[in-house]
Amino acid sequence: MVAVAVAGAVAVAVAVAVAVAVAVAVAVAVAVAVAVSNARRAPFRLKRSALATPRRARYRHHITRAPGAPNGEPMSRIQRQSGWAVGVVAVGLLSACDTGAKKTNDSATAAAVGLPDFKQKMAAYTSVTIHSDTTNLTPKERQMLPLLIEAARAMDPIYWQQAYGSRDSLMAAVSDSGIRRFIEINYGPWDRLEDNAPFVTEIGSRPAGANLYPRDMTKEKFEAALAKVSPAKADSLKGLYTLVRQGPGDTLLAVPYHVAFEAQNKIAAGKLREAAALAEDAGLKKYLELRATALLNDQYQPSDLAWMDMKNNTLDIVIGPIETYEDGLYGYKAANEAYVLIKDKSWSERLSKYAAMLPALQKGLPVAAEYKKETPGTDSDLNAYDAIFYAGQANAGAKTIAINLPNDEEVQLKKGTRRLQLKNVMQAKFDKILMPIATELLDADQVAMLNFNAFFENTMFHEVAHGLGIKNTINKKGPVRTSLKERASALEEGKADILGLYMVQKLNEQGELKGEDVHSNYVSFLAGLFRSVRFGGADAHGRANIAAFNYLQKTGAFTRDAGTGKYRVDMAKFQAGMNALGEKILTLQGNGDYDGVGAFQEQYGKISPELQKDLDRLKTKGIPVDIIFEQGR
Repeated sequence: MVAVAVAGAVAVAVAVAVAVAVAVAVAVAVAVAVAVSNARRAPFRLKRSALATPRRARYRHHITRAPGAPNGEPMSRIQRQSGWAVGVVAVGLLSACDTGAKKTNDSATAAAVGLPDFKQKMAAYTSVTIHSDTTNLTPKERQMLPLLIEAARAMDPIYWQQAYGSRDSLMAAVSDSGIRRFIEINYGPWDRLEDNAPFVTEIGSRPAGANLYPRDMTKEKFEAALAKVSPAKADSLKGLYTLVRQGPGDTLLAVPYHVAFEAQNKIAAGKLREAAALAEDAGLKKYLELRATALLNDQYQPSDLAWMDMKNNTLDIVIGPIETYEDGLYGYKAANEAYVLIKDKSWSERLSKYAAMLPALQKGLPVAAEYKKETPGTDSDLNAYDAIFYAGQANAGAKTIAINLPNDEEVQLKKGTRRLQLKNVMQAKFDKILMPIATELLDADQVAMLNFNAFFENTMFHEVAHGLGIKNTINKKGPVRTSLKERASALEEGKADILGLYMVQKLNEQGELKGEDVHSNYVSFLAGLFRSVRFGGADAHGRANIAAFNYLQKTGAFTRDAGTGKYRVDMAKFQAGMNALGEKILTLQGNGDYDGVGAFQEQYGKISPELQKDLDRLKTKGIPVDIIFEQGR
């Protein structure tokens, strides 16, 4: 069963804050006013410097010296000067949110039943035990592994707060064991594979901003609040590592993650430092120490740079606030997650050469020259790993099979990125999901063309392709991610999908993929679209694949036999459709065309009745949508 950690010290702090909330309301309001006043007198700026998720809005920022702050001090020192007031404000605001959640879920207790058939709901997932061969680890690496897992576990209660609020109050309101298990899988009462539909009675729609903003926050309210504050304050409210909470009147407060989630971050940082003390690889030791510090001050860029510098480590951990998928309001806010990994050095050696080919592949992109003038970093790593443990956003709903990090654009331009192929998870999805889907929906002779290598290549080059294309608009609108806001994530995933396939085709032409038939990749890509479309429109990858499916079908890249209900790739037309879609996406990104992306998603981002009928066939056949893990044993 997925281990969902309880928020320990944070839950205690929240409960205490709730109990005294009424008594201290006036004092908190005064403290807030003082803190806001002080912040305005000594503003800090959050420098927006990066793109945050391979995949998964992609911007990072780091804290810089604040003009006008005492001695040019950084934000963390200014917060310490506010002392008690800032701490009470942070806990009180989190508590107020949890209190609202408790009231909502207490009303659910009366019914205490799930709306859907939970046997059918659970059938959407198949359980997989993830493990790796640890015989080649050194004794100290074996000691490090449980420490890294414990650090990762600390991300779970943080993510619960970001995604929903109080896990304990929700669980206390629901007695049905099936519903409770499904809540654990989804990290809340909304079904992530069904466009976040609520599955607990008396629970309404998921707020667009999850619990990263006040629950009734709209774009209109947020923009109105931004218009009333200084640019520095607006930057903090839009910051990647801040919660937005209601202040006095119609004001908003930005609560830094390292303040809001101090207790759990201290646990994770402590475990990382224990692991660092055992690390035999100097690069890994430096990264773990810097990442521990970053969890306590929200300054992640130094640890991102150190992560890219380490090359010879066997163990790895990706941890902290990384992807912005949870923020459906703007895509501004990162959510916490973690992966604990063991590098497969044999496979990694086979993959290492491809990163150096990025500049040449960039020049050949099927788009006008102004959209491909950026030069991707060549210091990128391409490695294969076995996943040992997932936590937080990584473990919610559909499971990631590959990662492209860091998301910080400055780091990307200096160091490139690291593409992590999670081979054991990928193999599980190929065996248990992709092949059964293909058998049901594709012509038999094309099913015979499928193989794990083609699936692995498509996934691998998807992650590499995040480094291709364009990061900054060509018309001075700023970075692509900020220009496209909440529409950036799905379009970026769509770009990586189609340009990854473009890379496979080009490398095949150049003889770099010897013995491989690119047609197998085309068939695997179509089967992969069916797999990912089932994630639904609430998932960035799901939205990207729905649009790709509809666009490619319109170009004739594949056809459907109305009599048999089977699909078939048209090899001659597939490449043209692939290039046309790549050009369309890169142009939208380069122009920072927010309205154009909206129109594109409106036209292509919906599942047709015909496609839905075929997806329903997969459900009838009992083919799972995704996997859940038996992990951390």
